[in-house]
Amino acid sequence: MNQFKEFNIIAENSTFIGDKVKISKVLNRKIEVHTYKVEDSKHNPGKCLCLQIKMDGKDHIIFTGSTVLLATIQKVPKDKFPFETTIIEENKMFQFT
Repeated sequence: MNQFKEFNIIAENSTFIGDKVKISKVLNRKIEVHTYKVEDSKHNPGKCLCLQIKMDGKDHIIFTGSTVLLATIQKVPKDKFPFETTIIEENKMFQFT
């Protein structure tokens, strides 16, 4: 009988940790973005961006439907994570700076 440990399968860590915070709580503040995932939105048509961030040394999770942030973060190479940024609101759109 095979044993699971013989398969050398390592589970991917897809769990995000920390308190969920509204994007308004991080606006204009320096944050570290550690990872992200894109999934279907449960509340609106379209996609939802989930960000794993660190702010003031604490882990947090942000959910947003911002198409600008979603499109922008997908252009960041995976080997450039984590990175520091500030999210600003300009012309009613959220942007990384």
